[in-house]
Amino acid sequence: MREAWLGRQRAGAALVASGATPVPFVSSARGPAPFSLVVDLAEDIGSKRWWLGAASLSLLTIALGWLAPGIEPLPSRQSEPLPSAVREQWRAGAIGALKSGSASGLRMAPGALVEPIASAPERARIDLRIVVGADGLGPALLRAGAALGDAARAASLAGPVPSGSPVQLALGRREGGRRAIERLGLRPAIDARLVIARADGVLVARRIPLEVDRRPLRLRGTAGGGIYWALRNAGASPATATEYLKALASEIDVGEIGPHDRFDLVFANRRSMDGQGKAGMLLYAAIDRQLGTDLQLVRWTAGGKPLWVNAATIGAERQDDKAMAWPVDAPITSRFGLRVHPILRFARMHRGMDFGARWGTPIHAAADGQVVKAGWAGGYGRQVRLAHGEGMATSYSHMSSMAVEPGSYVQRGQLIGYVGSSGLSTGPHLHYEVYRGGVAVDPLSVRFVTSRPIDPATVAAIKARVKQLTGA
Repeated sequence: MREAWLGRQRAGAALVASGATPVPFVSSARGPAPFSLVVDLAEDIGSKRWWLGAASLSLLTIALGWLAPGIEPLPSRQSEPLPSAVREQWRAGAIGALKSGSASGLRMAPGALVEPIASAPERARIDLRIVVGADGLGPALLRAGAALGDAARAASLAGPVPSGSPVQLALGRREGGRRAIERLGLRPAIDARLVIARADGVLVARRIPLEVDRRPLRLRGTAGGGIYWALRNAGASPATATEYLKALASEIDVGEIGPHDRFDLVFANRRSMDGQGKAGMLLYAAIDRQLGTDLQLVRWTAGGKPLWVNAATIGAERQDDKAMAWPVDAPITSRFGLRVHPILRFARMHRGMDFGARWGTPIHAAADGQVVKAGWAGGYGRQVRLAHGEGMATSYSHMSSMAVEPGSYVQRGQLIGYVGSSGLSTGPHLHYEVYRGGVAVDPLSVRFVTSRPIDPATVAAIKARVKQLTGA
């Protein structure tokens, strides 16, 4: 050991002599570790230092628990007294002092003094509100518990009652498992109320008339994003909105109605003084279009049948073209004059023109007029005949189907049917005839303007009807 120490001393002296900085000597022997309360309890488990750390942690935990504040209820002010109505409700439900009991007269919870009974007495009269089903008033009364005889008598006195009608019903004492009808009130119609009551043991009916406003109702607005829902939002019922669209569809394509187009309709309406209403048939359907022709359709009766007439154009003269329009878009296959019939095989006068159109091709009115015939016409098959005024008429034969009815009014170019091969025909085509004074003439020789195909008095009456409905 001494020799090692002397060697190290000589080496240090040599370093000093050479000018290098000497490195201090550090002993490798371990001394005692400094004292610390921070002990890693995961090391040296069971040693003296470990037990010292565990004891320190326990003391700190106890000190923290002793110094922490206590958990006590928060202070609050005294609650306000309950209102008298609430106290009565609480008393009736046995919430509160039992000595109060049912001082309010309301139903109370059972207490010790309650005596059970075998059965409760039945009420001498009960008041009900029932709704008539699809099977009528009688079965509805039976389902409510009415006696069979009284239900049959009440149903006979009331007559037909619409399904869904509400009924106010008062039943008396039970006899034989069912109750007698004391009083019954219902609304069989919007203009009357029916009361059925017992008088001298017999049910009798009394009808009470009600005042009803029968003036037609008018709705106007803008089509917006959808014409149907615009009508519904304006107050039209689903049936009225559908009828309006069907009326327009007879003249235009309702899918082309723009968002800024304005609708105008008038329909029959009944409204009672108590606010109940019932919509009737559509009387007037008009639309003011931004692009396209306007319509003013008014319900009219011609030939005993209802139809829609466009009051905006009826009776007006055409200034654009005095010639009759071509009835179908197809080439002429046979002209007016004498020819050999293709089926009968003998010479015969051909009193019209044939157009070689395909099956289902639309057929249009050649001029404004009124439909005087629309139906089967023997060898002509399905035929539509139009009267144009001043002794002029046209006919369209061998149709596959017809789009107009007798008595209706049509405009030049309006769809009246479709090409077919009905009747005495060798194939699909349109046989078109023109008459002057009841005599067939060559369609190519006719040029006329339909100034007033409808009686002027009828035109004036239609105009007056529109003015009456719209107030314009």
